[in-house]
Formats: sequence, C-alpha cells, structure tokens
Amino acid sequence: MNPPEDRGPATLLADLVNQVTELFRKEIQLLRAEMNEKKNQLTAALGLIVVGAVLGLTALNVLAGALVRAIERTGIDAGWAALIVGVVLLIVGVILARKGMDNLKANQLTPERTTRAASRDAALVKEKM
Repeated sequence: MNPPEDRGPATLLADLVNQVTELFRKEIQLLRAEMNEKKNQLTAALGLIVVGAVLGLTALNVLAGALVRAIERTGIDAGWAALIVGVVLLIVGVILARKGMDNLKANQLTPERTTRAASRDAALVKEKM
C-alpha cells in the first residue's frame, strides 16, 4: 500500500468505501452467527420447557391424586380435598409459567455483541470521515 501522502483524494475515498464495505460484511457475518447462536439457545430452552412440562404434568397427576386421598382421610370431603389441591397446583403453575416467560423476553435474545461492535464501527467510520 502506498503512503497516504502519495495517494489522491479519489484513492483515499475508494479505500474508505472498500473498508466500510468490508466492515459491513463482517458485521453481517457476526450478526448471522450470533442470531444462529441465539436461535439454538431458544430451541434448547423450548425443548427443555416442553419435556419438563410433560413430565411435570404426569407427576402432578399422580401426586395430586395421592394428596387428595390423603386430605380425604383427614375427614374432609373428597370434593373439597380436590379443590384445595387444584388451587395450590394452579398457583404454583402460574408462578413457574411467569418465570419461564421472563426467561424468553426479547431483550434476552438480542445480539448484544453485534450491537456493541456496530456502534464501535460506526464511531470509527465517523472519526475517519
């Protein structure tokens, strides 16, 4: 490469355009890689949620039946025992579902490294111009 003083404005501008274009390409590659990584994290999280939900529902059915039976043996009517168990399980289920939804919020899935790199690159380009 020639020293900057030997190059004219057109050459310098062409170099700047080439560098910015290459920078843009690399940012797009980083964005794609990071989004793929986030997609994989999302897929794994959803898979765990589904498997956990299926196993949890099966276990809860068995445990709820046993708990209703245990409460019934204390002298409470079977209908009331079932209602008590159902309400407690509903409360626990709502709490767990909210926690899962919080883990999947959009800000958890944003490409943070790409955003930071793009901001730095934009500042660098402004500085060069």
